[in-house]
Amino acid sequence: MTDDTGMLEHSLGRIPRRQEGYSTDDNARALWLCAVLGQYGVVEPFQEQLLPLCHRYLAFLLWAQTSDGRFRNNVNYNRTWEKEEFSEDCQGRSLWSLVMVLTRFRNSGEDRVAAVMLEKGLKPVANFHYLRGNAWALASMSLLLLHLRGTDNFDPETKSLLQYSTATHLPKLTEKLEEQLLSAYNRIASPQWSWFEPMLTYGNGVLPWSLLGSYQVTGHQEALEVGLSSLRFLLKQSTAPAGHIRPIGNRGWRTLQFGAVWDQQPLDVFKLALAAAKAYELTHDMDWWAVVDRCQQWFYGENDLGLPLANPTDGSCSDGLTDSGISLNRGAESTLAYLLTEALVVSLRVHAEAVRQ
Repeated sequence: MTDDTGMLEHSLGRIPRRQEGYSTDDNARALWLCAVLGQYGVVEPFQEQLLPLCHRYLAFLLWAQTSDGRFRNNVNYNRTWEKEEFSEDCQGRSLWSLVMVLTRFRNSGEDRVAAVMLEKGLKPVANFHYLRGNAWALASMSLLLLHLRGTDNFDPETKSLLQYSTATHLPKLTEKLEEQLLSAYNRIASPQWSWFEPMLTYGNGVLPWSLLGSYQVTGHQEALEVGLSSLRFLLKQSTAPAGHIRPIGNRGWRTLQFGAVWDQQPLDVFKLALAAAKAYELTHDMDWWAVVDRCQQWFYGENDLGLPLANPTDGSCSDGLTDSGISLNRGAESTLAYLLTEALVVSLRVHAEAVRQ
C-alpha cells in the first residue's frame, strides 16, 4: 500500500486503488505504527526496514502541513490536494503521530523534525470545536507534557524547538481541553447513558482514552473517573451477548432506542483496545487486559460472523464485517488498525514486564 509518496488510502482486495489517492490520516497512522514498532524492536533490522518507511510517512506529513500549522488531508494520486474543509480529527491524529516520533526516536534527527512540525501544529488547537479532534489533541499534549516533565527529558537542542510546548499556556490548554470533554460528558450522561454524546458513532474509544491520558498529567480525579466509567459503558455497548466484541455498526450507530449491528469497522475495535490498554496501564486491572485480548481476537474470528478479517502472513486486514460477509477490500485504515492492535499487545507485555521488575 506504500509507494514513493506515502501510503495509498484504498484497495480492491489487496491491490491499491491509485485513483483514490492518499490521506494524511492514514500516513499519520502509519507513522504512529513505525514509532511503536521501532520502540519495541518488533521489526528487525530497524535501519533497513522501518526507518525508510518512517521517513516516507514523516515526509508526507511535512508536505501536508501548511504555513499556519494546519494539516491538509486528502490528496489525489497526481499529488494535487483536494479542496476540503479543515479536519480537526486529521489535525489531532497528525499531532499524535508527531509526539510518538518525538518521544520514541530520541536523538535521531527525526525527533527534531517532529518537534518543528509540532511547534506549528499545536497552535490551531486552541480553536477546536469537535470532541474527537479535541480528544486527539488532548492525548497528544498530555503525552508530550508527561515526557517534558519526566526524567528522560529531551536533549537541549530538541527542547529548544519546543518553546510553545514548554510555555505555561500548553498546560493551561491541556486543562481546558480536558474540561471541555468533562463538560460534554456531564451535560449528556445519565444513569442509563454514560457517554459524551447522545449517540455512539465512530472512533468512540478515543474519548475515554484521552481523559485517562490527561489524568496522568493533570491529576484530576474526575478525568480518571469519567474515563473509566465511559469506557465501561462503551465496552458494554460493544459486547455481543455471547461475549465477543461487537463494535458499533455504522448503519445508524447506537442510541438508547436503537443499536446498529452492521457494518463493523476494524478501526473502532482498535480504538476500544487503545482505551482498554490505557486503563490497564493506570489500574493494573487484568480485566482491561482481557478486553485488549478480546479486541485482538476479533480480528482472528471471534466476531459475529466467526470469520477472520486479518491475515498475519501479509499483515493485511479486511475493511470490515457486513451482514453479507467480510469486505473484499483491504485498505490502509483497516490494515493499520489491525497492525496497531498487534503492536498494542506487544506494548502491554513490555509494560507488564517492566512493572514486575
